[in-house]
Amino acid sequence: MSQDDAARAAVTAERTELAEVFAGLRPQQWDQPSLCAGWRVREVLAHTTMPFRMGAGGFVWEMLRSGGRFGRMADRVARRDAARMPAEALVRCLRDNVAHPWSPPGGGPVGALSHEVIHGLDSTVALGLDRRVPTDRLLLVLDAMRPRTVGYFGADLAGVQLCATDLDWTWGTGDPLRGLAQDLLLVVCGRRLPAGHLEGGPSARFTAG
Repeated sequence: MSQDDAARAAVTAERTELAEVFAGLRPQQWDQPSLCAGWRVREVLAHTTMPFRMGAGGFVWEMLRSGGRFGRMADRVARRDAARMPAEALVRCLRDNVAHPWSPPGGGPVGALSHEVIHGLDSTVALGLDRRVPTDRLLLVLDAMRPRTVGYFGADLAGVQLCATDLDWTWGTGDPLRGLAQDLLLVVCGRRLPAGHLEGGPSARFTAG
């Protein structure tokens, strides 16, 4: 199986499992803050399912309305869709599109997997759910990580070495920052984690509160 085929199968599996996680949330959990700054759990799922509902023409139109800024467009559309779509409809959209071929521009299937994994963690970690992303999926994401990937998110990792406690994986040099590989992936993405997820001298820099 090629890496692309493995990543595509992993995307389908991750979406399938996340659909079940979201389907089991209590009503109040949908409105709890996620790790994605400014978004509740419902905005996160509205964002991850956006590509399933938006064709190329709609994407261009929304980008034009947002002055060509993707971040602004994604935020506006996520808030709009979260406001008008009930939680059940968002879950159904995810469940009905587990094998959807979308991938971010230039990212390919591994980029699509990264998108699902990261935003899934934005919700599950924030909610305190004990869900571990399967190792094979995490490794596909981590193995594809490059310095430009880290730069895209703007996380300040200068002088820090990320050291996974559950996988044989490190990134960078400097003071060790230890945690689960999936938590360190969130650090790379600029997220601030709840207390207790990270260990080491630099942990306060990457912990909320």
